[in-house]
This record gives sequence, structure tokens and C-alpha cells, in this order.
Amino acid sequence: MRIGYGFDSHEFRPGIPLKIGGITLDYDQGLGGHSDGDVLLHAITDALLGAIAAPDIGALFPPSDPKWKGADSAVFLREALKRVRDAGYCVANVDASLILAAPKIGPQASAIRARVAELLGVAEDCVGLKAKTPEGLNLENAAIGHVVVLLEKMARPANRKQSARALKRKK
Repeated sequence: MRIGYGFDSHEFRPGIPLKIGGITLDYDQGLGGHSDGDVLLHAITDALLGAIAAPDIGALFPPSDPKWKGADSAVFLREALKRVRDAGYCVANVDASLILAAPKIGPQASAIRARVAELLGVAEDCVGLKAKTPEGLNLENAAIGHVVVLLEKMARPANRKQSARALKRKK
């Protein structure tokens, strides 16, 4: 098993859509960032990469590269999942906490959980999501995501040649 932790934060800015967990929320501001600013998918991506000791999201998708300007954060997540699978692991579960003053996440929580589960290829009950307000922290103009992931080693398919030899020996 492997555990990974991810963190991300972005400032709210007017004139852009708000995306959290791959869902566009109805709000008058979005999260600034070189890509779509999806603070939750960015934190999940970094947690996955960290669990396998891979380079972080900024190293793989540098903000200085115009190729990633406005990119859908699901692209980053898919690359992290590919690396996780290539390392021989799969996602067991994800637990996430969002910290933001507004909008309220509760009404959208099930849609966000469903989308994250779909992107990760896990059951919805393997995705935990909590939202907190930044009371007294002077963070009213930002959204923060904290994520922990648990990876399990994938069962390896039996080598066909070894299996055939084992069957011959038994005869």
C-alpha cells in the first residue's frame, strides 16, 4: 500500500467559471490558475503522484508552458492515474477536504463525489468529501484543497509460460 497527500490553493477571480472536482458550479467567480484552476483535481493529482514518488503537478505540467493554459484538470488527473497504474497500483480510496467561504459545497457534494469517482474509476463510496469554511483565517478570497489517497498494489496476472510449466510438472 502507498499513501499520498496533496494540497492546492487558488484565488477567486471574476469572469471565469468555477470548477471543483470536474464540475462547473454556479458562482460569480472562478479560481485563477494557469489551467482551469480546479483546486480539488489538482490536489488529488498531487496526492496520486506523491504516493508513487513521481514528480508533482507543476513539474509535469509547468504553468510556464502555454500548452496548459486553460487546460481541463482531468487531463492532469488521467496522467497521474496512468503513472499510478504503470507503477503497479490502483486507487483504494480518496479523502478530501475543501476550505472555502463560498459557495456552499453541500448542494453539489454528491455530484462532485460522483464525478471524482468516475474520473478515478472507483465506487462513489471510495471518495470522501468534506467542505469547511475558513473561519478566522482571512482566506475568504481563496479555495484550498487537502487530499489523502490510499493506493493498493494491483494483483499481477499470472505469467502464461510459468503457468503452463507448472501444469506440466503436476502431470
